[in-house]
Amino acid sequence: MKTALDRLYESFNYPDSAADPIQIVRRYERPADREVVGFCAAALAFGRVTSVLQSIERLATIMGRHPSAYVRAFDPRRQSGAFAGLVHRWTRGIDLVALLWIVRQMMERSGSIEGFFLEGYDPEADDIERALDSFSTRARALDMKAAYGRLPKRPGVHYFFPRPSAGSACKRLNLFLRWMVRNDALDLGVWTRVSPAKLVVPLDTHVIRVGRCLRLTRYASPGWAMARDITASLRRLDADDPVKYDFALCHIGMMNACGFNRSRADGVGRTASRDLNCPLRGLCRPHARTRPRSRRPSARR
Repeated sequence: MKTALDRLYESFNYPDSAADPIQIVRRYERPADREVVGFCAAALAFGRVTSVLQSIERLATIMGRHPSAYVRAFDPRRQSGAFAGLVHRWTRGIDLVALLWIVRQMMERSGSIEGFFLEGYDPEADDIERALDSFSTRARALDMKAAYGRLPKRPGVHYFFPRPSAGSACKRLNLFLRWMVRNDALDLGVWTRVSPAKLVVPLDTHVIRVGRCLRLTRYASPGWAMARDITASLRRLDADDPVKYDFALCHIGMMNACGFNRSRADGVGRTASRDLNCPLRGLCRPHARTRPRSRRPSARR
């Protein structure tokens, strides 16, 4: 397993190996700009890839050549008009105004998004679970009225700040952390004070499918428990950098190379495998039994 996954990691470990939001973040040279654009790009990383890239491009255009400076001077009352037509699935322009306003408050309070995150980070903890919970809880407590005016009962900006304690897999926050913390040909290594060993895999439908096929988890329900379970399996292969395999596993799923739970007729009425082109063929058990559903909430917000 380790030999195959290491080989797969190397085959994807170059900047343009697959269409991905990180390619937009990589355009910026300054670490502070990469941090801001990376946070916004990861926040919008849900839905079809084409739609995600288009929405990130529109937001990046609004923020201009120096997104960090733009956010540090951001005035939600004066600048909200630029976001009026920006909608990404159920996220409205006003929710992105609130997001940038929260990021500005993080930067004013702690110097950077990394500084704000570190206020809840324990380097002795097993992983980043408590740090993520603290990060989102404190972010939700920051002022939002300047963006929304009359505060909604359920502000849309809360979607960008999920919590493991609510059962969420925190896919988009974990994706942002992977980009910022890891440092190779793909990931950016902007942050220096969080260990890659503490990261948790960004759990999406593709990682779930390939992860179950490779028996990296036996949970059936997506959520924080499954994300930690898959990460624990990957940690046995690389204790210092378990999430390095994420990009390759995700894009195998996106390319439909994995044949998990799929079959086709071979032309004479028999069933044939649909994983003929999977680089991990022979390592999987697509019909492995799963554990009973965890009693913890499985929300993915």
